[in-house]
Amino acid sequence: MADRTILLTYRDYCELPDDGRRYEIHDGELSVTPAPTPRHQRLVGALYRILHAHVRSHGLGEVFLSPLDVILSDIAIVRPDVVYLERSRAGAVSSRGIEGAATLAVEILSPWTAAIDRQRKRQLYARYGVPFYWIVDPDARSVEAQALGPQGYAQAGRLAGEERAALPPLGDLVLDAAALWREAAGEG
Repeated sequence: MADRTILLTYRDYCELPDDGRRYEIHDGELSVTPAPTPRHQRLVGALYRILHAHVRSHGLGEVFLSPLDVILSDIAIVRPDVVYLERSRAGAVSSRGIEGAATLAVEILSPWTAAIDRQRKRQLYARYGVPFYWIVDPDARSVEAQALGPQGYAQAGRLAGEERAALPPLGDLVLDAAALWREAAGEG
């Protein structure tokens, strides 16, 4: 008898326990990581506050904070740390979460998620048409902005160290990297 790969679906995902772990389904395979660290959560909070204030004040759409399911397909369910959904995509919000591609997915790396975020989730986001993907690396003190093109993601901007810069898709929002790293250290 041949081995069969079991693909998990959204229905299976809904049956998973609420035990503090972070569950996602990547192409039908279960991904489980521990709960985030305080440093990670400080960065999530700081980025959410900055993006939310900007998006709201300019009427650009909505910003969401994890945990929120982004249902890319029945076998691809992710929980980005922060999600921006431009106004034209407001119909993607459902009682289950966000159905389909968000405008921007933000992932903050941790020791448990770095490889997943840089490889597997990057591929998922590209395949399902997420136009922009930010990878925040607290150890390197950098934010990489990726933009989706015909060949996949390409770097469209980078913020590091003590720099101040705008990153796509929010080109009129200047981020202060030094303030983010202070916030991550609990000094904000």
